Amino acid sequence: MDKDMLSQEEIDLLLKGTEDLGNENTNEQVITEIERDTLGEIGNISMGTAATTLSTLLNKKVTITTPKVEVTTAGELSYEYPIPFVAVDVKYKEGLEGSNILMINIDDVKIITDIMMGKDEIDTNRELTELDLSAISEVMNQMMGSSATSLSEIFLKRIDIEPPKSYEITFSEGREKLEVLKTLAPIIKVSFKMVVEDLIDSEIMQLIPLDFGQQMVENLMGSPKDDFVEDGKTEEENINSFEKTDKGPSKEIVQKTPKVDKEYESENKEHIIIKKPEFETFDTTADVSYNESIDLVGDIPVELTAELGRTVKKIGEILEYGPGTVIELDKLVGEPLDIYANGKFIAKGEVVVIDDNFGIRITDVNNNYTG
Repeated sequence: MDKDMLSQEEIDLLLKGTEDLGNENTNEQVITEIERDTLGEIGNISMGTAATTLSTLLNKKVTITTPKVEVTTAGELSYEYPIPFVAVDVKYKEGLEGSNILMINIDDVKIITDIMMGKDEIDTNRELTELDLSAISEVMNQMMGSSATSLSEIFLKRIDIEPPKSYEITFSEGREKLEVLKTLAPIIKVSFKMVVEDLIDSEIMQLIPLDFGQQMVENLMGSPKDDFVEDGKTEEENINSFEKTDKGPSKEIVQKTPKVDKEYESENKEHIIIKKPEFETFDTTADVSYNESIDLVGDIPVELTAELGRTVKKIGEILEYGPGTVIELDKLVGEPLDIYANGKFIAKGEVVVIDDNFGIRITDVNNNYTG
C-alpha cells in the first residue's frame, strides 16, 4: 500500500508543477524586454563595481558574469532552493526608496570570512557563526556602498544604503521574516556567477521587488508617455511642468545633460540646462621677470607630462593582467595630478575637458623648481 501512496515531498512537487504551468507565461509578461534589459545593465554596472571592491578586500581576482534577469515568486524560490542560504538585506536610505536581498551560499560566506581572517586553510565543514554573518555584512556594506556610488552616477543623484543585515535562512523562513519575500507579487531575480580564483565558483542572487525594479527603470528612462516639450506651451512652462512631475528626465536628457539643482534653477532659469564653470582667478600671482637672455632658449621644446598616479606591482601580477583588469593607483578621487617638465616636477593640476580633448588646469606651481 505504501507504493500506491505519494509522499508529502512528491505532492509538493506535483503542486509546484501545476503552479508553474499557470504562472510560467504570466511571469514572463510581467516586465517588458526594455525593463529586463535595463535592469540587467543596472545590475551589470553596480555588481561590476562591487566585484572590484571585493577583489580589493580579499586581495584575490574576482570575476562576476553578465547578469541573468528573471521573474519569479517567493513560492517558486522556496521549491527551487530548499537549502539554507545567507540572506543579506540591503535597504536604500537616500535616492531610491526600497530594498533588495542578496542570497549567498553558506560555504561561500565561510570562505570569504576565512580569507579576511588571514587563515592559511579554508574550512567549509565548520558551523556558520556570528563572526561569519558579521564579516559578510561588512563585505556587503563595502560592496553595495561602492555599487551605490555607481548608481549615483547613472541616476544623476546621490544614492546611499543603510548598513546591511545578514541572516542564515531558507526561502521558506524568509517568507515570514524578510519584507521582499513576504509578498505574493512577482519578484525580479537577477543572477550572477561569481568566481574568486580557484576558491569560489557559484551563483549570487539579487532579489528585487517588482515595483522597486520598475521604479528604478522609470527613474532612469523616464515615463514613456511624458514628453519634455508639449505642444501649445512655452519653453518655460514645459520646464516648470517637467520639474513638477518629479519623474526625472527622459533617457535622451539623462545621457546628454547634467541634473540641475533647485537652488540654481531659481536663481538663473535661462541657464536651466548648462551651468558655466567658475574658476578662481590667479591675478594675485606675483609677476616673474626674466632678463633678455631667456629669449635664447625660448624655442627649445620641453615635454610636459601629467601623471595620473603610480603603483608598484610584482612581475608575476603584471603577467596576469588582461582586458578588464583594474589597477589601483596611489591617487585618491579628486586629488590633484602631478605635472612634469622633462621629468621634473613643476606643478599640480586638475583634469578639464576642452571640446573633445582632455586638458590639465594648473592649480599649484612648484616654486622650488629650478629646471
